[in-house]
Amino acid sequence: MRSKSGVSHLNGAVNYFQWVVAQCPVGHPDRGAALTNLACARLHGYSRKDRQDIDSTISLFRDALALRPQGHPDRPLYLLHLVRALSWRYNYQDTTVDICECAQIYHELLPLCLEGTDLWSTVAGEDGVDGVICECIDLPTDASDEGICLKRAVLELCPMGHEHHLIALHELTQAVEARFGQCGSIDDIDEAIQLRREVVSLCPEEHPERHTYLINLASSLSLRFDHQGNSHDLDEAICLYDEAMRQCPIEHESRYALLDNLGGALIDRFNQRSNTNDINKAITLYREALTLRPPGNPDRYTTLNNLATALKSRYDHDKLDAPDDLNEAIDMYRESLQSKQANHAERHVYLINLSSVLCSRFTETQKNEDVEEAILLCQESLAALPPLHPDRCSSYIWLQEAHLSRYRVQHNPTDLSLAMENFRLSSKHPTQGFPRRIQEVIDWARQAEVYQHESALEAYQMCLELFDNHVITRSSIISRRDAATAFRVAQSLPVDAASCAIRRNDLQRAVELEEQGRGQQWSLASRLRTPLDDLKSANLPLAHKLSELNRHLSDAQGSAVITDSVAADIAAREYRTLLTEWEATVAEIRSLQGFSRFLLPPSYDDLQVAAHHGPVIILIASQYSCNALIVPTSGEPHHVPFPSLTLADVEMLKGDFAREIRHASFMGPNESRMNLIVLLRKIWDKVMLPIAKALYQDLKVKPRSRIWLCPTAAFTSIPLHAAHPSRMKADNSGRELCLEDIYICSYTPTLSALIRARQTMKTHVTPSFAGIGQGQPGAGQGTVLAAVDSELELVCKLVPPQVKFTHLSGEEATQAGALDALRRNTWVHLACHGKQDRVQPYYSHFAMKDKPLMLLDIMENDAPQAEFAFLSACHTAVGDEETPEEAIHLAAGLQFSGFKSVIGTLWAVDDATAKHVVKAFYEEIFKGAEEGNLPDCTKAASALNHATHSVKSKVPLEQRIVLVHIGV
Repeated sequence: MRSKSGVSHLNGAVNYFQWVVAQCPVGHPDRGAALTNLACARLHGYSRKDRQDIDSTISLFRDALALRPQGHPDRPLYLLHLVRALSWRYNYQDTTVDICECAQIYHELLPLCLEGTDLWSTVAGEDGVDGVICECIDLPTDASDEGICLKRAVLELCPMGHEHHLIALHELTQAVEARFGQCGSIDDIDEAIQLRREVVSLCPEEHPERHTYLINLASSLSLRFDHQGNSHDLDEAICLYDEAMRQCPIEHESRYALLDNLGGALIDRFNQRSNTNDINKAITLYREALTLRPPGNPDRYTTLNNLATALKSRYDHDKLDAPDDLNEAIDMYRESLQSKQANHAERHVYLINLSSVLCSRFTETQKNEDVEEAILLCQESLAALPPLHPDRCSSYIWLQEAHLSRYRVQHNPTDLSLAMENFRLSSKHPTQGFPRRIQEVIDWARQAEVYQHESALEAYQMCLELFDNHVITRSSIISRRDAATAFRVAQSLPVDAASCAIRRNDLQRAVELEEQGRGQQWSLASRLRTPLDDLKSANLPLAHKLSELNRHLSDAQGSAVITDSVAADIAAREYRTLLTEWEATVAEIRSLQGFSRFLLPPSYDDLQVAAHHGPVIILIASQYSCNALIVPTSGEPHHVPFPSLTLADVEMLKGDFAREIRHASFMGPNESRMNLIVLLRKIWDKVMLPIAKALYQDLKVKPRSRIWLCPTAAFTSIPLHAAHPSRMKADNSGRELCLEDIYICSYTPTLSALIRARQTMKTHVTPSFAGIGQGQPGAGQGTVLAAVDSELELVCKLVPPQVKFTHLSGEEATQAGALDALRRNTWVHLACHGKQDRVQPYYSHFAMKDKPLMLLDIMENDAPQAEFAFLSACHTAVGDEETPEEAIHLAAGLQFSGFKSVIGTLWAVDDATAKHVVKAFYEEIFKGAEEGNLPDCTKAASALNHATHSVKSKVPLEQRIVLVHIGV
């Protein structure tokens, strides 16, 4: 107890220091010291009952500190005074804001204290910074920006080696991940994973808490999988859970939580891959976890909820084999929901889950009370969530499902409208990850088609946009395709969207949608090679900035697959940082006059430029209709319906052609190809004859004009250019003309690809020709091709003498040598084995002496001066089964790298007969060279047309029609 004389002396000191302050007005050099002396005296007499006194005391310390700016020699001491006062108030009033400010002050103060000095001894230690660190670590997780800023400051107070470094790192991770849960920012979950990897790296095998940190890292990876859909994250999470399981035997205190988390990851993998072993194992794990959480255990309800989720997943997958799962799931969801009070932070999750199973039961039993309760539960969950919470998306999804289920039974138009509106809300929800939104918008489009709802076209448009935004976030070419193929029904979306627009008589929109959805991989890659001449004229600094960003992004998105998880995460973050800057720069460019649509999906007017030299015919094979759209040189698109043709018919024709081509490869050259002739007649009668009539009669396209075919879906595997009636005219005056008698046919993967090829055409380029041949490829790349050398010698003789010719074969025809020749020459003839990889088309390749020349290598090769390539190799112009709309093949890769005109092959080439076509082709295209005319790559299509006609007596049918022209 303080003596009365002591209090009197303290009061006297306070009064005296107040008088001193009064003698030192603002601007006086001693005012800071006077304020500090007064504040110290008042702090010395601070009573916890006199809050006003401590508040005013701290204000005095703040005023004094303001007079000691950074760099002032007394600033460290003044910081110490303020932090002491704040610590006093925190100790007695438990004001969180004070301990947070203490941490921020120590963050500035510690670097100003020389180790070994009195100030260092005062600041460091349990009563100084260490005490503040411990208090901050014990604070509840705060996901606000301020809370995370505090955790970062605390971590910096605990450098590597500090006793609290590991727990400070963990606490920062928890806060960042919590913010991801609230806001859905991919940057937050990426940082959380990076920090969790660091935590695990600091825990050796024998660390007692290593299993906890493994579980935490696996949980974060599962969260990122839910948001981004990258299966590598899910596989790694399951591996980490398995590792943690080995460290947690049956009696371990963390085993029940581990069982729950591993079960959740297995459900995710089951939903992605439909392996029933995963879902059955998940249910077994949850039932084991329940035994470790008997009634009365507060965590039991979490396991009940998770087990119910697993049962519902199994029921949805196979209702017949698991009929009891649904009712058991409902009972468990109800029990777990009852444990969550109205203000519980996760109550909305339990509401959504119960709603989902009630919807499922209503579908089976049609009991109205189930669907009405499901709707009320979703509405309650929405009422509990802020507008941008990621989980609102789930509420919209199940509210949509409830209204649509009720519409199917009761046929109330209001339910259909509400279902479509909730489809729209879930698809647009900005804080939910792209994969879930894409899956939802696909379902929206499908259901709108089923019920002929007017929103179908909107759904297709949104789906294509979301796909684009999702795929571009992937940092490598391979991962982009993986992202695109993760959605099982997505490959038909472009043609279905175009079909929808056609059925609504919006033909321009049909062309735009088909183009936007088709060749997406090439479109994304080509953005980084967009010519910037116009932009340079309008704003040179912006053009230079974008050019640099294009170069950096191109380097960052490399073709190599990164197998190390840490390195892959770092690469992904660096890529996304660059992408964010690139997108901001593009947005700035769009604000310039005349650039409002810069790098946006092209409009019909933009796309019609592709038809400048002849019409482009888009062939659409959709489950809803089969059609052709002719884009003429000017005017509206022309619609050619195929009323007697269905998608199943086109798929059957595709299979029939594949079978007959294989059969023909075993036939002698003089054997009849009657089955193949019949198939070509079908294509003529059902597809190309209606198109030819429209071209000639309706659009007045003159005979022998050039036309471009742009096939989609199953049409991509059918030799449309070879369509032939193979019969006499009705009046017996001669044979009916075939397509290539009437028009000169070329192909183009997309309209944009044709436009880009023309935009990069150079005039007066000095021609150079490379003949690349490899008849004896390296081990494992194919058999010996005996005719390759003679084919190259033939080409060399036919090339005009004024054209520089480079011969590359044998030991010189290596992967690097071929790539260099492609880069340096304007014309190339390539004779070797070609292989289209049907599983991963980017691994398609040409066989060279040392190692394959892959499509990925070709794509990275930038050859803007290149003009023409003849690919005398197998399977160079046919895509893969999973992504036929993408046209990912070797010929398209050559075109992307810079070659404007390419001849490729649809199937295997017989090198013994190929030389006849090669000879006829080059003789035709080099006509006029003796007069000094330069070779013209735009004549390649007509030269090929001439060549295939001229060798009819020498080359079997399937080897004449195997070659196709792509490009200008």
